[in-house]
Amino acid sequence: MSDSERPLILFTNDDGVLSPGLWAVVRAFVGLGDLLVVAPQEQQSGMGRSMPRFSTGVLHPFEVPTDIPDCVAYGVDGTPAQAVQHGVLELADRKPALCVSGINYGDNTGNGVTISGTVGAAIEAASLDVRAIAVSQQTPFDLHLSYSDHVDFSGASYFTRYFGEWLVQNGTLPDDVDVLKIDVPWQATPETEWCVTRLSRRRVYWPTRPERVSGDSEGKLGYRFNTDPSKAESNSDVYVLLHEGKVSVTPISLDMTARTDFFRLQQILTGEVAYGKP
Repeated sequence: MSDSERPLILFTNDDGVLSPGLWAVVRAFVGLGDLLVVAPQEQQSGMGRSMPRFSTGVLHPFEVPTDIPDCVAYGVDGTPAQAVQHGVLELADRKPALCVSGINYGDNTGNGVTISGTVGAAIEAASLDVRAIAVSQQTPFDLHLSYSDHVDFSGASYFTRYFGEWLVQNGTLPDDVDVLKIDVPWQATPETEWCVTRLSRRRVYWPTRPERVSGDSEGKLGYRFNTDPSKAESNSDVYVLLHEGKVSVTPISLDMTARTDFFRLQQILTGEVAYGKP
């Protein structure tokens, strides 16, 4: 197989190019094709799909671990979505067959997923017509922004390789599926059960109010876990991952149009029919 025929797999994340979660999943794909890592140079959690103008886009060649062949890596001064753009538009010598974003420290479930740089990077890849997976590992809250080596990524790596290899070898998913969002429970193994889920409407991580003396003093927002997973929708990512302890595989579409009756909505908005009145 010539170099042009070998699948090119692009890897990124939002935790940064030094993250052990990133390199765990890159190792899982050794042998499947040529591997290109283009990840933020620094921690970029919570950046969603942002494209800030202050990013310089400077590329920092990264020394690939010796046990990972057929791999080139860069750290980028930019967000996860910008790293994807640099990878696809500038650093890849051909269209990637797949983009893998992760493995993230901490789950990305519920209605806060658009905050996630892990999910944002995968959505950006999908918008560039590249099949994409966003994978996150449930971890204790205090490890979310860490590079802790106390997290076992082997289960998450297994499932990412499983679904990623399927996408590379089998081609497309249904037309309305652009990203597979995979959330893996703490201490999962290859034997852990998985199922397809919906995105829960419940919020899992809630913002916390800044503590400040005055408005002109520093006042950073925080976040905290605040949900009862057992009360989430039974077929949702929150319920399946956080209550049942299974791997959640959520199909995401770039088409964010509400699933509603357009004709009835127009009637409501024009006043032809009453809505919500006693």
